[in-house]
Amino acid sequence: MLPLSTIIYRLLWAALLGAIVGFERARSKRPAGVRTSLSICMAAALFTIVSVELARMTGDTSTTRVASNIVQGIGFLGAGVILREKGSIVGMTTAATIFLEAAMGMAAGSGLYKVSGFVCVVVLFALTVLVHIEKLFKLRSHYLLFRVVAENTSSLLTEIHQLFGELKLPLDHLNVSLDNGKHVLHFEADLSQRQQERVTARLCELGLAYEMMPAERQYS
Repeated sequence: MLPLSTIIYRLLWAALLGAIVGFERARSKRPAGVRTSLSICMAAALFTIVSVELARMTGDTSTTRVASNIVQGIGFLGAGVILREKGSIVGMTTAATIFLEAAMGMAAGSGLYKVSGFVCVVVLFALTVLVHIEKLFKLRSHYLLFRVVAENTSSLLTEIHQLFGELKLPLDHLNVSLDNGKHVLHFEADLSQRQQERVTARLCELGLAYEMMPAERQYS
């Protein structure tokens, strides 16, 4: 059996790593803060230690399946933070972070201090640095519904198809209707922030009245 001091060191190391990642989540006002992240990481470490010790005491290697079941359990926990909001899926980053926290805990419970520490550094880099890179280059996309009003439908359709053709973006659910004698064009598209700015600037240049709002993507 592992010495009690070694077990405590591993659990404390797992708790520290979980708390560090949890602090970043809390600072960013995201789910799974310090207490949650600490608990996930430390629980994974404890399950890993217990499964290995049970295998040593009983000689039954099947007890190591406890560690594999951690992955399934964390999957359910992560699914609980994934939500639909304003036509988009939110919580994927938090769910992935929870998954990594469990992996860190398992590595810490196995005594892989350097490996688990390295993973913690990479996670923090992704959560604090890459998010700013995404914002800087305006990479994050949104699925949006456009409602454009115009007098002449034919010229409007030509302009819209030309604009989105230049952006190499497909249009979904394109349709035209009449509202108080004016033609109203509805369509949906998945655009990055930079593409949104280009589209709205072009619509303003054409003097068109438009609305842009989040939409729910329909998967076939």
